[in-house]
Amino acid sequence: MSEPSVIHTVSPVRVKKKKSFFALLWEQRHLVILSTPFILLIVMFTFVPLWGWILAFMNYNVAKGIFASQFVGFKNFVDAFSSYDYWFALRNTFAISVLKMVTSYFFTILLALTLNEVRMIVFKRVVQTVSYLPYFVSWVVAANIVYGVLSPTRGIVNTLLTSAGIVEQGIPFMGIPSLFWIIVAMTNVWKNVGYGAIIYLSAMTSIDPELYEAASIDGAGRLKRIRYITLPGIMPMVRILLILSLGNIINAGFEQVYLLRNPMVDTMARTIEVYVYDYALRYLRFSYGTAIGMTNSVISLILVLSANYVSKKVSGEGLI
Repeated sequence: MSEPSVIHTVSPVRVKKKKSFFALLWEQRHLVILSTPFILLIVMFTFVPLWGWILAFMNYNVAKGIFASQFVGFKNFVDAFSSYDYWFALRNTFAISVLKMVTSYFFTILLALTLNEVRMIVFKRVVQTVSYLPYFVSWVVAANIVYGVLSPTRGIVNTLLTSAGIVEQGIPFMGIPSLFWIIVAMTNVWKNVGYGAIIYLSAMTSIDPELYEAASIDGAGRLKRIRYITLPGIMPMVRILLILSLGNIINAGFEQVYLLRNPMVDTMARTIEVYVYDYALRYLRFSYGTAIGMTNSVISLILVLSANYVSKKVSGEGLI
């Protein structure tokens, strides 16, 4: 007798139907309700004020109002781009921003890596607290501290230098133009390094501890574990923060630069924000200041999108 044939039945594959936007919206309605107030705040204080960009195309007169003022087209942009002072301020802004970004990234990552390797919990918490406290100090107070520390007569830096016999007289650090950018960058590190280190430390907690154990078994030392495990583990966070930082590269920090500058270093401290304040707001050239601010926003947007595009092409990761 021939053996009965076995019939194999294949169960049909169920294809999930893609939910519509409104179906997903209804499923996540509780999250939508919770986030609605914050979305409204963002729209109100970020997007609604953009209608004020119309001033950039007008010769705004406070007495006449916006709609009665004269329409001048791109005249304010032409005046800005043809001004030597604008390009000089733009150069200072880029130089200070890049220097601040490089020093901030280096010292922040260095502090985070160092704290991550510390095994004394009490010492680690003390260092974190001390490095994080300046973040809560306003730039008004911080600028006075910097002036006091770098004072040529009573500053602790010059006191140590003269006591050690390195210099005979105190050095007026705040009056040397070539040192102004370095002082701005290092004071920014002092004020923000603790906050940035916390971000990277939180990223390090997501790294699998078994990777460190396997590396230790294979004979990898502490420096090799940092190089091959810790640094690659925080690189996604580094990329995201770098993309966001490039959006602020046109902003050197008005409060910090304005409070640290003085007549002796004014040429090195004249950034875009200070330029707008001195030449636009103080002389009531609101349209001119708006045109410069609009240009800065467009440059920042282009930088962010370009950095995000390059990051996605190189590493496959980005903001969007």
